[in-house]
Amino acid sequence: MARRFALTLASALVCAVPTAHADTHRFVPTRFYNTYSFAHPPALRIKPGDRVITTTLDASGADKDGKPQAPGPNPQTGPFFIEGAEPGDLLVVRIEKIETNRATAYSSSLLAPYAVDPASIGARVDREPKRVTWQLDKAAGMARLDDPDVRPALALPLKPMLGCVGVAPARKEAIGTATPGAFGGNMDYASLNAGTTVMLPVNEPGALLFIGDGHARQGEGEVVGTGLETSMDVEFTVDLVKKKAAVWPRLENDTYVMVLGSARPLLQALQHATTELQRWLVADYGFSERGAAAFMGQALEYEVANVVDPNFTVVAKVRKALLPKR
Repeated sequence: MARRFALTLASALVCAVPTAHADTHRFVPTRFYNTYSFAHPPALRIKPGDRVITTTLDASGADKDGKPQAPGPNPQTGPFFIEGAEPGDLLVVRIEKIETNRATAYSSSLLAPYAVDPASIGARVDREPKRVTWQLDKAAGMARLDDPDVRPALALPLKPMLGCVGVAPARKEAIGTATPGAFGGNMDYASLNAGTTVMLPVNEPGALLFIGDGHARQGEGEVVGTGLETSMDVEFTVDLVKKKAAVWPRLENDTYVMVLGSARPLLQALQHATTELQRWLVADYGFSERGAAAFMGQALEYEVANVVDPNFTVVAKVRKALLPKR
């Protein structure tokens, strides 16, 4: 039987009733998918409270040895069938660990068309797409790029993240893994790191959870069309809140509660994220509708997660320290 949870008004942390028989699964994927769909057979059945230890391919389908295992874009590990998950529930995915598992990553090296003034594209000196290879020093926690076409040489701290966390979409749709939406998917949010909790609406029995598209780091907006694309070792746990509706993905970390809205144009993505955050504050934090609006007017922050995918993604967030004490 699925566990039932209460969202605390003070912090929105998911408070679980302890489960005596939570299991740890070491899952080695052998098949990967390029769509989010109810039609894919479950790769593994798990229970609320269970932990999964697994791996992901990079966005082009290469594994930890750099060997191609699946076609791109963004081949997904999964889907994971969560016992007891039903439409209308809320799936809670806690990302416990994301670590690079090879010594290289790749990225694009041209600013994407939607990220710049259209007139600047014709004035470019560098016009040809080029994939560049970064060296990943996991021990030092650094990514380095030394390429004759890239000056100066670059060194940036590693900040591993998952570009894709999603469930089977509603209405029996099959949606490509380059796309974000209400189901999650390719949101490409640079702060979807270890320690983040992702809350997704359940649309199908079992939810059917997919993960993939690991980045060793990524700038906000993903303005070259990639992060530092690489394969990952990932650990996550799943929980379930029964009959807890959400329209758009909700996230939480130590500092923020967040909503990710995805659409085109960018304004519509912002509208989705803002509307869902107000709905969340009213439902779980004791705000009236007007109270949530007044609070958001002075406390709301935004980030642009991606401007390169088929849908753009905007993050609406508020600091947990500013939420009223309950």
